[in-house]
Amino acid sequence: MTAVRQDAWSAEDDLILAEVTLRHIREGSTQLTAFEEVGEKIGRTAAACGFRWNSCVRKRYEAAIGIAKAQRQKRNYMKKQGSLAGNPAVASLTSVEMEEGIYKNDGITEETISIDAVIRFLRGWKNTVQESNRHVKMLEKELRMKDEELQNLREENKRLFAQVNEVQSDYRVVNDDYKALIQIMDRARRLAFLNEEEDESKTRFKMDANGNLERIE
Repeated sequence: MTAVRQDAWSAEDDLILAEVTLRHIREGSTQLTAFEEVGEKIGRTAAACGFRWNSCVRKRYEAAIGIAKAQRQKRNYMKKQGSLAGNPAVASLTSVEMEEGIYKNDGITEETISIDAVIRFLRGWKNTVQESNRHVKMLEKELRMKDEELQNLREENKRLFAQVNEVQSDYRVVNDDYKALIQIMDRARRLAFLNEEEDESKTRFKMDANGNLERIE
């Protein structure tokens, strides 16, 4: 019985799934049979293997699938012609029907089928590389923008830090002036109080009606 695994698919699991499925396609077997074989090898259910193939792995092997289908069509044709057993020379094909459509050409041989498959694969790879290059350029552009934004933020932080230092310096000056002013006001208040006491301590006189000075207590 196939064990049911709950862990994530590894790169090795995907490779096994791709190799076995492509072999079954080439040999004319069904994908369900391939998924069952893969499940036995990696300890997963056939349903899980099928879901993984259709949702993720298949996209990466479109060109290889095309080659496998072409090889399957060639095998089927050669079986029908009875030449698969011992004749190494492949007769010219006038019509090769493929699952993707009908591909017709005069004088198609095993060699030309392989070349066409390789060309399709290389074209697909070229498109993939071009798309990757565009993605890399876009990422490089975003990285430059982020670098510029970071540089601007650093400059803004430096400017604000200088302003904070300036404000702190002004605060210290104002605070020192305020303390000095408080001290001056305190001394002035004490001096005024002492002057009032001196005035009160002095003897005062007034003149009476007869013209004599009289001390005021």
